[in-house]
Amino acid sequence: MDTTDLFVSAIINAFEGNKRLADNAVAQVSDEKLRIAVDENTNSIAVIMKHVAGNLLSRWTDFLSTDGEKAWRNRDDEFVDSFKSRAELLEYWEQGWSCLFEALQNLTASDIEKTVVIRGEPHTVPLAIERSLGHTCYHIGQIVQVARIQAGDNWNTLTIPKGESEQFNKKNWGEVGKSHS
Repeated sequence: MDTTDLFVSAIINAFEGNKRLADNAVAQVSDEKLRIAVDENTNSIAVIMKHVAGNLLSRWTDFLSTDGEKAWRNRDDEFVDSFKSRAELLEYWEQGWSCLFEALQNLTASDIEKTVVIRGEPHTVPLAIERSLGHTCYHIGQIVQVARIQAGDNWNTLTIPKGESEQFNKKNWGEVGKSHS
């Protein structure tokens, strides 16, 4: 496997892991609570998902050949909950992710050396990828946090449960405190 394949594989893995966190968090929240903001200064899970999908569609449609901020994108509308159902929201969410994954899977070694433009600003392809990953992860954290609040006592931990790190390590590595980072 060459360096480009390793890089793209690692990026895809990071995006997939974060999408899985969001999907597992969203699955724990009722349709109604997906649409409720924690307070007047925050966004609901549905709105955050709409924004992430809109951003991914804009950035990753014709990634190498057009500005990442598409003329057809209405960013402000992404912060308005306009979906009629969970299914409609999830369909849009999946469109954004599909666009991202298709673009990433089609990158070649020569593509990694190119420059792309986002809002008129040039970015190396690796920088544009990292920018998208950072932005997406930021919002995935918001989705998980709001979902945790909305699910309340019905929440199922997405990672190692609080207070169970020692058990997890012992089970998975055979030694308490052994680090694999």
